[in-house]
Amino acid sequence: MADSDRAVYWGTGRRKSSVARVRLVPGSGNMTINKKPGEEYLQANAAYITSAKAPLETLGLEGEYDILVNVRGGGLTGQADSIKLGVARALCELDPDNRMPLKTEGYLTRDPRQKERKKYGLKKARKAGQFSKR
Repeated sequence: MADSDRAVYWGTGRRKSSVARVRLVPGSGNMTINKKPGEEYLQANAAYITSAKAPLETLGLEGEYDILVNVRGGGLTGQADSIKLGVARALCELDPDNRMPLKTEGYLTRDPRQKERKKYGLKKARKAGQFSKR
């Protein structure tokens, strides 16, 4: 391990307009998001919870680290994905050997998709008004 005397590992994740600052602390596998239990904050949605913890499960470290998260912006989907990226980056900081398995699973890739801007003359980004021939 790099810096085995240090016990806190940081990672920042972003997705759409949400930004998550993630800390990994040795513990029992609890997840705390914005000072609330992770299950409560993510509204007990199993997909969001497993997505946020997926990098730990890939490395077999589920019950070894507590996840402490400050997240801002966006909705629950963007926040859950930004937490996933932050956890993966913190695990790379914990041990550089973790990088390859996380990279092959795609956990270190930032999703570049953003909301498309509304264009003038259209109702939404691509939705046009109803076409009338006459």
